[in-house]
Amino acid sequence: MRRLFLALALLAGNALFAQDGYVFKEGLMSGPCHQYGRTALFTDQLAYAFSNGSFQAPTNGSNSFDGEHWQTVTAGEDGAFSGKALTNGYIYVTYNSPKAQTAILNIAGHSMVYVNGVPHAGDMYRYGWMFTPVQLKQGVNEFYIRTMKGWGRQGLRAKLTFPAQPVYLSVADSTMPFIVKGKDNSGLWAAVVVINTSDKALKGLQIKATVQGKTLTTTLPDIAPLATRKVGFMMDASAAASDHNSVALALSSQNKVIDHKEMALKTVNASEHYSSTFVSGIDGSVQYYAISPQLNPGGKAPALFLSVHGAEVQAINQANAYKYKDWGVLAAPTNRRPRGFNWEDWGRLDAMEVLNIATQEFKPDPERIYLTGHSMGGHGTWILGATFPGKWAAIAPCSGYPTLMGYGSADGLIPDSPKNNTEEILLRASNPSNTFKLANNYKAGGVYILHGDSDRVVSVDYARQMKKILANFHPDFSYYEYPGGEHWYGDTCVDWGPLFSYFKWHTIPADSSVKEVDFTTASTAISSKYHWVQVLQQQHALAYSRVKLRRAGNNVSGTTENVQVLALDLKDSGAGDIVLDGQTIKYNGGEKVLYLQHGAQWSIGKAPADTDKGIVRNGTLKEAFNHRMVFVYGTIGTAEENAWSLNKARYDAETWYYRGNGAVDIVADKDFKAGDYADRGVIIYGNATTNKAYALLMKNSPVQMSRGKISVGDKNYTGDALAGYFMYPRMDSKIAAVAVIGGTGLRGMRAAEANQYFAGGSGFPDYMIFSVELLKGKETEVKTAGFYDNEWKLSAKDEISN
Repeated sequence: MRRLFLALALLAGNALFAQDGYVFKEGLMSGPCHQYGRTALFTDQLAYAFSNGSFQAPTNGSNSFDGEHWQTVTAGEDGAFSGKALTNGYIYVTYNSPKAQTAILNIAGHSMVYVNGVPHAGDMYRYGWMFTPVQLKQGVNEFYIRTMKGWGRQGLRAKLTFPAQPVYLSVADSTMPFIVKGKDNSGLWAAVVVINTSDKALKGLQIKATVQGKTLTTTLPDIAPLATRKVGFMMDASAAASDHNSVALALSSQNKVIDHKEMALKTVNASEHYSSTFVSGIDGSVQYYAISPQLNPGGKAPALFLSVHGAEVQAINQANAYKYKDWGVLAAPTNRRPRGFNWEDWGRLDAMEVLNIATQEFKPDPERIYLTGHSMGGHGTWILGATFPGKWAAIAPCSGYPTLMGYGSADGLIPDSPKNNTEEILLRASNPSNTFKLANNYKAGGVYILHGDSDRVVSVDYARQMKKILANFHPDFSYYEYPGGEHWYGDTCVDWGPLFSYFKWHTIPADSSVKEVDFTTASTAISSKYHWVQVLQQQHALAYSRVKLRRAGNNVSGTTENVQVLALDLKDSGAGDIVLDGQTIKYNGGEKVLYLQHGAQWSIGKAPADTDKGIVRNGTLKEAFNHRMVFVYGTIGTAEENAWSLNKARYDAETWYYRGNGAVDIVADKDFKAGDYADRGVIIYGNATTNKAYALLMKNSPVQMSRGKISVGDKNYTGDALAGYFMYPRMDSKIAAVAVIGGTGLRGMRAAEANQYFAGGSGFPDYMIFSVELLKGKETEVKTAGFYDNEWKLSAKDEISN
């Protein structure tokens, strides 16, 4: 499936590049000069030079970085730049424009690009769908294209086209539902891309979607100037009775049609595999999941199998790999893209959104919920299984790797262990990704490990490693190495009969029948509950919290680690004793939930305040990118600062769109009103001096940043070359958070341009302040970083300072 999808994507990319335009064929390559990974630390010598304003346009043979020289590189006959020398470097190309004009930049196979110094997102998937409006000046325009690790041999293509109209639809990257006969098709969601090459924000655009004479009109969200946005629209396909249907789209402004497209719609019977769409609560974008329906349902509540796909596999192809089961229905979420977030972060949220939707739609037997997946989905099975124990009767990772630490990708590795205090704090933010530390949670259900013994993509050693770990404590796991099995040995490597037989033997026990609990979590806002036990607050955020309890009659005893507030569901219990960490607490019985507070000693208390850290908000920078986030750029700084703020917001929006099939509102600070964006995450670009929204939302934060200065409690840092990534809860909301991405001046702002916080599994603490010198690999240039305490105050025990 993966190879087929890559082939189709490459063909699509080639087709797109066959259009008229300017193809880049000659350039210069820098040699290796950057390293981005799944942590907040990175190096980039070209970005460093840009930040300091010291970079000069290269020439053939001129000095590059670390003794390297810029060398001529020429595209092949297929238009692709290739070669090992492209790894972790930049390709420099130019275009001499006869006039100032807008163009569409289309590159495939890069991680990002600077266009005349302005950062734009990359097409790391090589699909050829990234159409980026760029402003060209008259004369020489410069492009620095960042290449990725390991992609040089697969080639990079770059092209400029010149649009005939300023605003138009692109359907190359669409999200479409299937028309399923016998189901309600009257209000289906779909999504296409609108490209705005004008210098004006677009407001009030509409899409009219017509299927078999029935039309629905959807008013679109605002689209920023020089921006690409994927937009959702509704269509009524209730009159689509034939097997061949299409939807006609008309994009209009002020009742005037400005573009139109027609797209075919897939129509299937309700008994066939199909795709369904939904509006995601993460960002309001349209996503899809696939279903393999139950064979001959008999009215009895079915089992539900959640199957998570591998890298480059579409969810519908994942579902197609399974034969229909007579005892259950299978749902395959998307991870937001075929690579997406490695089932971490927003990929994890996507999986749980689809689980909830499928649970509501199919009303499965609550005791028969199962989890499986292949390759990257095997990793997804390991991480989701460890993160949400008690939700699965059994899990079955197939050809999977357990952690991102031990398995590389284009985004790099997470180090196995910290080398210093700085790395300790930063890696702590990645603790929710470490399945080894969460492994005791697998005791909650059965585990079936399936792996081909000849797998050269994901070595069978990973399966053997997990077998050895489980053998130390797990009473009920099964292991099978498929003889001669490579990474993909046909549908058998996911739709394996003994695996589903193993599932049939397992059910989720009722809370009342669970007498022993051994539960670990790294963040209460990600995972807090296991049967009748819930960790509501940690003593140290993002450090591991573990609860080991035994229930005997009305008595509970056991130990805890890193737990501040614990909740026990004792609604079925009478009076008894609770012995925690050797201390006895007597309770009278009758409490539905007993709250236990850990101060100098354990005592009966109450639930934490909604405003404190807990099960909704527990910190890290990435938490602010939830709840339909909005990007707010500053307009009250200098012209250069304001331009940086808008460009950075647009760069992040492009990256979010392409990496996560997402959509985000970009709003000027002067237009931002908190009440209009209630309960939404907010990302502020700039600082207190340059962005009006800062004073509105960040006045109580213990971290403050303005032009020329950053204060973290009583520590002050000055100069124009400091950057900051930090978050704070929205005090007018019980769920949302705010993040600030910016710097103390243009040098610091440019240093903050990297957005590897969108890489799945990357770790960012609550706050991190660093200088531009970090870009040269100097970890000591992280001035301070850490986690707030449960009242969102600075904690000396949870920070580092250099």
